[in-house]
Amino acid sequence: MLNPARLLACIALAAPSAWAALPFPVEPVKYRMADTGYSTEATVEAVKQSTIAAQVSGRVAEVNFDAGDYVKAGAVIVRLTAEELSSAVAGSQAQVAQAEAELANARANYQRQQQLFQQKFISQAALDRATAEFRAAEAAARAARAGVGQTAAVSSYTVIKAPYSGVVAARHVEVGEAVSPGKPLMTGFAPTDMRVIANIPQYKLAEVKAAPRVAVEIPSLNKWIDAAGVTVLPSADAATHTVKVRIDLPTNLDGVIPGMFARAHFSVGSARKLTIPSSAVVRRSEITAVYVVKDDRVSLRQLRLGTPNGRGQVEVLAGLNPGEIIALDPVKAGIYAKRAAKRPAEK
Repeated sequence: MLNPARLLACIALAAPSAWAALPFPVEPVKYRMADTGYSTEATVEAVKQSTIAAQVSGRVAEVNFDAGDYVKAGAVIVRLTAEELSSAVAGSQAQVAQAEAELANARANYQRQQQLFQQKFISQAALDRATAEFRAAEAAARAARAGVGQTAAVSSYTVIKAPYSGVVAARHVEVGEAVSPGKPLMTGFAPTDMRVIANIPQYKLAEVKAAPRVAVEIPSLNKWIDAAGVTVLPSADAATHTVKVRIDLPTNLDGVIPGMFARAHFSVGSARKLTIPSSAVVRRSEITAVYVVKDDRVSLRQLRLGTPNGRGQVEVLAGLNPGEIIALDPVKAGIYAKRAAKRPAEK
C-alpha cells in the first residue's frame, strides 16, 4: 500500500500529462505576493496640447492640415488674407518716406543755421529754433519707422505656424470663412508626451504621497504602464475636496491618446493574495467567471474578484480554492466545453 505522500507525488506527476491533452493551457490557482494600495479612475491627457486662435481679423485663405495629420514644428497650418493690414502697411511706409524727407530738410536747415551763426549772421534764438525743428524731425522719423515695424509684426499674424511637432486633433475653420481675434483655428497635441490626471480624496492624500510605485492601467488597450513620475498639485478642489495628481507616462507610447479612460494604481505595500491571470477571466454582462478544469471536464464558474495589479494578475475574493485548475485561454476553453456537452446528445 502506497503511503499518502507517495500517492500525492504520483498524482502530481500524472496530472500535467492529462492537462497536456487539452487544446488550451491551464494553471493551478495559488497564492502570490501582490501589491496593495489605492486605485482610482483617471484620464489621459497630452502634456503639450493647445488650440491656435486668430490674432487679427481676416478671411481664411489656406488650411494646410486636417484632423489626424502630423505637423512639424514651424509648418504653416493656416494662412489668412487681411486687406486692411496691407493698406496699413502701405500707409506706414508712406509715413516713413514723408518723415525721412522732413528730417532731411530739417537737417539741411540746421546745418545752414549753424554756419550762419558761426559767421554771426543770425542770433542764438534762430539757431535754437532750427535745432529744435531738427530734433523734432528726428523723433518723427523714429516713430514712423517704429510704426512700420509694428504694422509688419501684426501683418505676420496672418501666417499661422505650428508651435511644436504634433498631431491635429480638431480643425475649426474652413477656407473662405471670416475670422476675428480669438477665433479658434486648429487644436493639436504632441503624441510623444502623455500623462494621466487623477482626482484623489483628501483622506487618501498621505497614502498616495507615500506610494513608492504607481502603475497606470489602460483597459481599452489591455496595457499596464509604470509611471515615470508623480506630481501632487498643492491645492484642493473646494467643491469636491479632492486633490489633482499628475502621473507622467513614458514617452512614445503606442496607441495612447488624450481623453482615454485609465486607472491609477498606487502601491503602498504587498500582501499574500490568491490571484489568477486577468486574461483568464470571462466577463459576460454582469457575470465574471473562469473555466475550471477537473479531470477532462471543463465548467464555467462565477467568481468575485478584487483589484487587478500591474503584473497582469487579479485577486480572487470568492469562487476558487488554492490548487484548483483553471483555463488560461477562455475562448478555446469555451469551445471545448460546448463540444464536450454535445457529445452525449450525438450518441
